[in-house]
Amino acid sequence: MAKTPKTNAARLLEAAKIGFELIPYTVDENDLAATHVAEELGEDIDRVFKTLVLHGDRTGYFVCVVPGDKEVDLKKAAAISGNKKAEMIPMKDLLSVTGYIRGGCSPVGMKKPFPTFFHSTATDFDFIYVSAGVRGLQLKIAPGELIEFVGASTGDIVK
Repeated sequence: MAKTPKTNAARLLEAAKIGFELIPYTVDENDLAATHVAEELGEDIDRVFKTLVLHGDRTGYFVCVVPGDKEVDLKKAAAISGNKKAEMIPMKDLLSVTGYIRGGCSPVGMKKPFPTFFHSTATDFDFIYVSAGVRGLQLKIAPGELIEFVGASTGDIVK
């Protein structure tokens, strides 16, 4: 079996002695949606989470991790993060803010730690998938351990 390359997110989790699996999938540059990732993995879309970066009017940048087929509710995200208003950051700013590109943004190992909020359904599963930090590679991980590791909270943050 070919050795899967380690990402910064994987190294950080290993250093913290948190169990995970690196799961490769085929990338379609024309379809970076989480629904495509779920299809490639043969998994339920409810287990495949996408990492979104937002900017609040009071607290600055923060992260929402939501099921792959859901949209973050900006009002709910603002409220949970202590903001009056929040908006998605422009795609062109993603790399400079997080160190990650679209389709490869992981809640683990961003340039700086940002307040992070997982949709409450993450804890319904024994494992979920999030990006490992590059396109074509997912982390399969216990949600409770991941949430604790990144210092996240959970709540209802989708439409």
